[in-house]
Amino acid sequence: MNLSLISCGLSEIHLTDWHGKQVHEDIVTDLTALECAAKQAGFDLTIASAFRSFQRQAKIWNAKFSGHRPVNDINNCPVELSALSEIEKCKAIMLFSALPGASRHHFGSDLDIYAENCLGEQHTLQLAPWEYQAGGPFAEFNAWIDENLTDFGFFKPYAKYNGGVAQEPWHISHIATSKLLEQHQSIDAIADAINQHDVLGKQTILANLHILNDRFITNIAKV
Repeated sequence: MNLSLISCGLSEIHLTDWHGKQVHEDIVTDLTALECAAKQAGFDLTIASAFRSFQRQAKIWNAKFSGHRPVNDINNCPVELSALSEIEKCKAIMLFSALPGASRHHFGSDLDIYAENCLGEQHTLQLAPWEYQAGGPFAEFNAWIDENLTDFGFFKPYAKYNGGVAQEPWHISHIATSKLLEQHQSIDAIADAINQHDVLGKQTILANLHILNDRFITNIAKV
């Protein structure tokens, strides 16, 4: 099993189906236990996004880099990409969207979650921080998750903004599985993946990959 290919979203051999979503086979037991505990606490834990392939991440990246998909700043205001250099454009995108080959969603161990039974009939899921904060529909669910997550082997890599990826209170990661795959999502592996595929801004990305790696890829919360 080539862990570098898995870590960069170029293999799906590690995946299995869980309630219609593709997740890493090694997280199923802990994820099911977390789901059951959440249910007992009154929350229907639901996955909004699980595994995402390199190709899918590249489509998101290219749409944003080309201006065909909006890019927002830390205050959720639109960014005028045409006024930015290519490296600044990369940084603006990586605030909310990972570089292809560098997304933790490639692992299958990382999930975006919400409580479906807390989603009001008039509310469309946005995966925005305010939804998980006081007054938001998932505030109580989020508080329960924060208190219990590590008991089931998970943590939040983007629990707060540390100058890299924006805060993502919905994003959880299976500690043991992601730790193993992080080691194989190396700069060389990411560079090889990008080199072999159609990724906009490729030359700028490769020339600045060490900087982008330190700020956005490995800059995560401690367990």
